[in-house]
Amino acid sequence: MSAPLPQSIDDTLTMLNSQDYVADRSLATVLFLSLKMGRPLFLEGEAGVGKTEIAKVLSKALDRPLIRLQCYEGLDISSAVYEWNYPAQMLEIRMSEAAGISDRDRLEHDIFADRYLIRRPVLEALSGEPGRPPVFLIDELDRTDEAFEAFLLEVLSDFQVTIPEYGTIKAAERPAVIITTNRTREIHDALKRRCLYHWVDYPSAERELEIVARKAPEANKRLSEEIVRFVQKLRQMELFKVPGVAETIDWATALTELDKIALDPATISDTIGVLLKYQDDIARLQGSEGKRILDDVKAELASA
Repeated sequence: MSAPLPQSIDDTLTMLNSQDYVADRSLATVLFLSLKMGRPLFLEGEAGVGKTEIAKVLSKALDRPLIRLQCYEGLDISSAVYEWNYPAQMLEIRMSEAAGISDRDRLEHDIFADRYLIRRPVLEALSGEPGRPPVFLIDELDRTDEAFEAFLLEVLSDFQVTIPEYGTIKAAERPAVIITTNRTREIHDALKRRCLYHWVDYPSAERELEIVARKAPEANKRLSEEIVRFVQKLRQMELFKVPGVAETIDWATALTELDKIALDPATISDTIGVLLKYQDDIARLQGSEGKRILDDVKAELASA
């Protein structure tokens, strides 16, 4: 049996906190309602703000299996939902012919049996074990096309899949569904209406500092403060891709591995590739701009 669902918003905050996920009350509220109402939760936001992590945390906290469907361009039903084991079916047909079985209905019934059905993530999510329905993560849905979105409508509204040769498979217990998107394109309203919605934003400096303290506890306190303030200032710049929380944690971990206790221009220049992923952004920070931001950070901390 899985762990019981949280019974209040405060319980949800406690559950997330127990797994070192620092969440604000608005996120805890919509997550609580999603679990209570049995509705999918649609999380939208920039890459690296912790959307995917919510599903992982939920899986651990509730002691449920995590089933992840990583979306990509060209994702189809055979990769996401199910397909038939065609080689095994062909072998069954030939064996039946060799045995002199000519009953077409019987043969069709035999080759479209459950043992030949290959269950992909969507079907696995609907076939959870009793008392322990999974957490189903549909990650980066915006990478797929509208045809796949349309297919998901039945899954998200009725928690079932219809297979023409087999019939309808319906979840005995609804999985907890988390859908994420980085908003590279708009998702159709028909799908959003089946979900509860939440925009996951970049955290405040105080909350990001708490996240770093939990995820990179070896980092020096002064170093963590400088890292967080530096990253917060980068997010105010017009960069091609501003760093997410994941990059902040990676940078704190990397600098700790290098035994750094504070930021300096040389360290920023040498390790900026941990934080930024595009050369134009990196080039902008390797000159005087990086030093200027660092000076501002140190001045703020000194006055504080």
